[in-house]
Amino acid sequence: MSVSGRVIAGRYELSTLIGQGGMGQVWTAYDQRLDRRVAVKLLRPDKVAGQEADELRRRFVRECRVTAQVDHPGLVTVHDAGSAGDEHGDLFLVMQYVDGSDLADHLAEHDPYPWPWAVAVATQLCAVLSAVHAVPIVHRDLKPRNVMVKPDGTLTVLDLGVASVMDSDTTRLTHTGSPIGSPAYMAPEQAMGGAVGPYTDIYALGVLLHELLSGNVPFAGATALGVLHRHLYEPPLPVRQLRPEVPEALEALVLRMLAKDPQHRPASTQEVYEALVPLLPTRGNPSGPLDPTRPFLRPSAPWPDRARTPAAQAVPAAAPVDHRKPDVAQAVDDVKRLLGEGRITQAVDILGAILPAAAQEHGENSSVVRTLRKQYAATLMDDGQYRRALPELRRLGDERAAEAGVADPAALQFRYDAAQCLEQLGEPAAALAEYRALLPYYENQYATTDREIALEVRRRIGHLLLALGDRTAAQDMLRALLYDAERVHGPAHAFPGEIRRTLHWLGQVRG
Repeated sequence: MSVSGRVIAGRYELSTLIGQGGMGQVWTAYDQRLDRRVAVKLLRPDKVAGQEADELRRRFVRECRVTAQVDHPGLVTVHDAGSAGDEHGDLFLVMQYVDGSDLADHLAEHDPYPWPWAVAVATQLCAVLSAVHAVPIVHRDLKPRNVMVKPDGTLTVLDLGVASVMDSDTTRLTHTGSPIGSPAYMAPEQAMGGAVGPYTDIYALGVLLHELLSGNVPFAGATALGVLHRHLYEPPLPVRQLRPEVPEALEALVLRMLAKDPQHRPASTQEVYEALVPLLPTRGNPSGPLDPTRPFLRPSAPWPDRARTPAAQAVPAAAPVDHRKPDVAQAVDDVKRLLGEGRITQAVDILGAILPAAAQEHGENSSVVRTLRKQYAATLMDDGQYRRALPELRRLGDERAAEAGVADPAALQFRYDAAQCLEQLGEPAAALAEYRALLPYYENQYATTDREIALEVRRRIGHLLLALGDRTAAQDMLRALLYDAERVHGPAHAFPGEIRRTLHWLGQVRG
């Protein structure tokens, strides 16, 4: 069985198991070479008997190569694929780490789902599926758990690694006699083991759209066989009987997409897209985070504020299944090793994950937890994650000031680091206020290090005044700073030289 810490292909270190099924597992992982988060899907050929295992290996590698060629921003990027080459013998697929919420959770959090949102979701999925079908590939397993809603409202489709390349000569892969796919979203022809095509994905998209509009899939049952029987023989309930506010044109489109006969469905996802476009919102503001209408309300707009911890999972799946108690001491050793190797991103995530366990084991106010939090904040800054570092630094600064006084060097350092975060986050007014509040404390100290920090704080104040458009105050600050810096360091030192260049640029110093 795969365990955390296992390295795939000498490069991808498995971190957290977030889902598993009969055919394999999904892990969050780290690319050791590029120090980035990734998602790793492991498939286990040993779960398939005889010649089908060889067929699975052959087709998996081929399909990964083909799907990696699909160029669309709504499709998860495939970084790598192949055979693990170790005693486990797993096939692996390495994908981009996707930040956001999967569509199933998004639906659960916004029930009832606004019908314009459903239209926006389906329209984006049509664009992705059109690119996939042009390869040609059939996704075969489109469902809410395989769709992520990102913070900018755009969607990312996952799990093309098990899609079937359209090739009627290849063997249909099965597991315990069942076709690949999810029964609740499976088209009749797929359930019967017949030929699949773009029309199969159109049916699954119709199921998904029906679910978004009604709150439930059109065909449910106690067993997979019962669900498939209903797909084959029962008509779907028109959504307007459950949601009268849904436009008639949208209800008619969903019923066409759910036609039992593929010939009676829309001819392509392009046709579905064209039918959806008149129903899209055309103006206004997004209603909040993860609003899938955002790309249509504000096309190409920058992402909204991302001041939150990245999603805990790279691809949608069930809650983590690894419930072992974290080993705080081991985690600390791992962080030291990772930082020594320059793998800052992975160290950040381990620190963030271990803090709750450390607080439970040692106490929230213990020296162990305080040290871990300091390391966490410093590592976040090193990783350029200033928005996440800022609240940690403020909390540490407030606690230290309450214990040792506002002039305590450690308390001042936390505030100084917080001011740097504000500066990096493009909040010059807030950063300026913080630096100005700090300056008297450093100027009243006599240690050489404090005098050096005071000079640096004054330099930052001058540059922030420039950023805020107060040129006169900036010039006055920098001229006085140049005089003091030359007295401390001499005129040939790099620090006064930099200030002199700034003043020269402002036209205040000649030659």
